[in-house]
Amino acid sequence: MKKDNYHNNTIELLNRRRTIRAYSPKPLTEEEENIILQAAIRAPTAGNLMLYSILKISNKKLKDKLAITCDNQPHIAKAPLILIFLADMQRWWDYFDICKVQQKCDAININYEIPQESDLLLACCDALIAAQNAVIAAEALGMGSCYIGDIMENYETHRELLKLPQWVFPITLVCFGYPKGKKETIPLTPRFPQKFIVHTNRYCQLSEQEYKEMFQSVDRKRIIEDAQNFGEQIYFEKLGATFSKEMRRSVKAALTNWMNANHSL
Repeated sequence: MKKDNYHNNTIELLNRRRTIRAYSPKPLTEEEENIILQAAIRAPTAGNLMLYSILKISNKKLKDKLAITCDNQPHIAKAPLILIFLADMQRWWDYFDICKVQQKCDAININYEIPQESDLLLACCDALIAAQNAVIAAEALGMGSCYIGDIMENYETHRELLKLPQWVFPITLVCFGYPKGKKETIPLTPRFPQKFIVHTNRYCQLSEQEYKEMFQSVDRKRIIEDAQNFGEQIYFEKLGATFSKEMRRSVKAALTNWMNANHSL
């Protein structure tokens, strides 16, 4: 790599990106929104099928509701632009109905396949790749963003609220807006050293000593007072927390709904 490439603008954007939760009231222009959306649509996609849809949330009451249902996060309601990225297999199967694909399968005596778990995972990948393109486009325009995975919680509520059909699942919500104050004053969140994340040819489980080394650079205030070590803190703060339990329940409900059509055919 040439030395000049170390100062490539895109690389610098990626390395400087941080989550923004406080937004200026400055609205986005229609052109800026279109730039972000077009960047999302140009994202890589499995088989060029674009197995996702994007919901732009502009209704104030709906924003307020989502701020509550997505684990009580007030900044959602204040974001100038909210996009929900949906894993979407419904669009293609609706089109297959129009094209009478099932009747064709019956005529040539082959099984008509409908979306299953693997299709959901593939569509989630498509949607998340599109979301990241949108996030980087916003960074290039001088804006900030915040991923909200909590849109996966309260599946039944969000399904009704957003009028989601059977084979559509909200995999992430992203807030966009100009930062309130200077973005550069917000410290970059540290990441684990590359050597503990990147494996060569096979997966390597870490030793206790390697974990100690990996967490040396982590400066995180203790939130769980009873936690005796960092593992306990992360478990009770995140993966064992109430919101994680709701997310697990919610995703199971979504999978059950997704697969119900398989039993009815």
